[in-house]
Amino acid sequence: MQAERCDGAGLDNTWHLTVWLYNIMVNSSGNLDAVFSALGDPTRRQIVERLARGPLSAGEIASGFSISQPAISRHLRVLEESGLLERHVLGRVHRCTLSPNAMKAASSWLDKQRNFWTAALDRLDNLLAESPKRKRTR
Repeated sequence: MQAERCDGAGLDNTWHLTVWLYNIMVNSSGNLDAVFSALGDPTRRQIVERLARGPLSAGEIASGFSISQPAISRHLRVLEESGLLERHVLGRVHRCTLSPNAMKAASSWLDKQRNFWTAALDRLDNLLAESPKRKRTR
């Protein structure tokens, strides 16, 4: 079944390619689900913001929150499993740093979404701007 435009013309190859690429972007999320899930929690976002300023030990991270050490450890584990955080163990001290690759992947995905929707809405705007002209010439 082929969809049709409102002017009755069939969809062109560009539109098919756009939809195909969009579906690939949405369905090939890889680790993005884990990244966005990890960033969905306000405590984890605060941890990421603090780590953006530089490496911290797990104890230093915990000292900034009024929750238990085991709760902080669970948050750190979620961030680590998502790829946002790297943990380096030096004796009994766990040093945490941000891993830029996971954040770059999320940022890249958001940029692609922004570009796709900006282009789609621009095309819609152009189509709507043309509609009154077409009615007058008929």
